[in-house]
Amino acid sequence: MRIGSALIVIWLLIGLFAAFQRGYFKDTGDASCAKAGTVIITTIAGPLNYLGLNPKIKCEVPQPSK
Repeated sequence: MRIGSALIVIWLLIGLFAAFQRGYFKDTGDASCAKAGTVIITTIAGPLNYLGLNPKIKCEVPQPSK
C-alpha cells in the first residue's frame, strides 16, 4: 500500500510540475472554473506527456442562450 501511495504522490508532483511549466500558476487574478479544470486535468494527465503520449480532452461547451 505504501508503494502505491508513493507512486500516486510522485505522479501528482510530476503533474504539478507540468502545469507549472505551462505557466498555469503565474496569473491567479483571473481564476475561473475552466482554469481550475485545466490545472486539475494537467496535473492528472501531465505525466503522460513525459512518457511520450499526448492525451487530449475534447469537450463541447454549450453556447449561452440569446
